[in-house]
Amino acid sequence: MGTDSPAIPALAGEKSAARTVAQHRQAVVGFLMGFFLVLLLYTTVSSQFGPRAAIGLLQSTSAVRTNQNSRNPLTSPSSTPSNLTGGDVHVVGNVMKQGIAQKTDAANKGPKDEHIQHDVKNNKTEAKFGDKQSKTTAEAEKRVNEASDRMEEELIRQQIDQGAVKNDTRTEPGAPRKPICDLSDPRYDICDISGDVRTLGANRTVLYVPPAGEPAGDIQEWSIRDQSRKHLEYVNNVTVVSLNASRPAPACTSRHAVPAVVFAMNGLTSNPWHDFSDVLIPLFLTARAYDGEVQFLVSDIQPWFMKKYGLVLKNLSRYDVVDFNADAGVVRCYPHVTVGLRSHRDLGIDPARAPRNYTLLDFRLYIREVYSLPPAGVDIPYKFVNFPEIVAAAQDAGFEVVHVEPRRDLGVEEFSRTVDSCDVLMGAHGAGLTNFFFLRTNAVMLQVVPWGNMEQSCMRFYGGPAIEMRLRDVEYSITAEESTLYDKYGKDDPVVSDPDSIHRKGWQFGMRYYWIEQDIRLNVTRFAPKLQEVLRMLRD
Repeated sequence: MGTDSPAIPALAGEKSAARTVAQHRQAVVGFLMGFFLVLLLYTTVSSQFGPRAAIGLLQSTSAVRTNQNSRNPLTSPSSTPSNLTGGDVHVVGNVMKQGIAQKTDAANKGPKDEHIQHDVKNNKTEAKFGDKQSKTTAEAEKRVNEASDRMEEELIRQQIDQGAVKNDTRTEPGAPRKPICDLSDPRYDICDISGDVRTLGANRTVLYVPPAGEPAGDIQEWSIRDQSRKHLEYVNNVTVVSLNASRPAPACTSRHAVPAVVFAMNGLTSNPWHDFSDVLIPLFLTARAYDGEVQFLVSDIQPWFMKKYGLVLKNLSRYDVVDFNADAGVVRCYPHVTVGLRSHRDLGIDPARAPRNYTLLDFRLYIREVYSLPPAGVDIPYKFVNFPEIVAAAQDAGFEVVHVEPRRDLGVEEFSRTVDSCDVLMGAHGAGLTNFFFLRTNAVMLQVVPWGNMEQSCMRFYGGPAIEMRLRDVEYSITAEESTLYDKYGKDDPVVSDPDSIHRKGWQFGMRYYWIEQDIRLNVTRFAPKLQEVLRMLRD
């Protein structure tokens, strides 16, 4: 016992010292938390009376279309500079709202950003401490951190939605810059360029000028076809060059605050299927997320295409289309330029790869909105669009028939209303069926499948996309006797008796016989039950 007694006062002294340290620590923590609350309260109050540019980052009101010269243009998220000023904050706010906006399909409607409104309300509520004094400071700090995390997540998601391959200049010193062109996709090549981008249309050239502080690197150059088919020889190349200090860039003669998309209108266009598959759907994928705040620089411009699909182009972009080839003596400067068009598959969209997870149904509804076609559910008489050979059979089945031959000079706006008024679009497998984009939801596409084992092609090119767009696909496969090949070659010729042997010789043989030479003469007696089947579907 005697040996233990001296330790008791020492132990008491240690406890006293520990309490002193703990009290001191609590005082420091209390001071820091008090300072944090004062700073947060100051930030909240000052935000209510500060410059409007700062409010633009969080405020989410419906955009109102104004004069283009006075509106704050939307730039690509990847073009946001790293050194933000007060004025830049408002641009970032617009970018963020655009990136996380709900999809809008009307040309004169701005994004209604309900999701960011929810976060804004949370931030404002958390900033009002008058009725929150019963909450602990730890809980307040946690909520503020969570709100900050949500805001950061929204910005990241917005960047992902754009799907751009970014040439981020904010790299570690000496680190190589990410290539600005992506040639890896089997269907298309694409260049996404952010920063100081300059276009020389007459030279079919796009230049990227790296910032002065970026480590010097070799000049890089790409030559790509600026459409959705990279191997299509009919489309001329556009050259993209990433410069360095050894090669000076030409001075800007025209500066733009919105991004630009460079693409070609030629190629296989003039066939409606290719108009949509090669240009309109890829352009929708590439530019729709900008909600009109983008300019088109069109190489090999086609006046007939501009006239025929002018409404679509004007809806996708609020700015004048630039004839890229004729843009001589002009150096246009943009914060972001995309060269080429994204494409997932023929006449299709992969939602997993599309900005905002667009689907082919979204595209069809968008096209209907562009041409001001009425919504589904309006009572209309039964009508039918078909070829002359089956008019009588369709009338006997109870349909009112409208016969229209698609032509290049046919006004799309007028023709779209004709198709919209119909319950059924019928035609032999071919480009004319591309007008199914103007049909109403649950309408029927009746596809006549030619002779020659064409069922798989019919499903791939039209049947599958129709189902994706919530249309009903009905197919009628003709017999050999209903093909003009039967009369021309006879029933024993391999063209008629063994189509597979023809296909094995190569696609050019199948194309010759079953696409080019073949016409169809329907056996209306055999075809009549199919019309009755369609009629029952519409009545159910």
